[in-house]
Amino acid sequence: MANSAAETLVGAAVVAVAVGFLAFASQSTSMGTTSDSYELNASFNSAEGISVGTDVRLAGVKVGTVTGLELDRETYQARLSFAVAKDVLIPDDSEISVASEGLLGGSFIEVAPGGSDFMLEDGEEVLLTQSSVSLLNLLLKFATGDGSG
Repeated sequence: MANSAAETLVGAAVVAVAVGFLAFASQSTSMGTTSDSYELNASFNSAEGISVGTDVRLAGVKVGTVTGLELDRETYQARLSFAVAKDVLIPDDSEISVASEGLLGGSFIEVAPGGSDFMLEDGEEVLLTQSSVSLLNLLLKFATGDGSG
């Protein structure tokens, strides 16, 4: 009987830890837009390393989250949707780029604010984008001495 009670307690602890991890994951990724954010769109030639839930940062500070990523079948570009906190106003001439945290780090979306007096509104598209740079392609160009491009 004591063995059965111990197994039940261990099982309950495992379930509690699993629920805690799920709660943390759902809170930190915030899959959808909420009333305290607005949605923007951007298109990239390559969005390598980006997925739903990836951070959107401005000056190194998280200001939003990627909420959607799909292929535009007409232009063959990656179409990205992301939510930005309502209190963060982004000028309409800002640049959005795929950045890397370091040589082996993950990728994130970086916002470089422009100087315009007009701000992007919910549902608008950022026109200035810079795609991710493939480290493997750079190394291959260096190794083969291919300086064209």
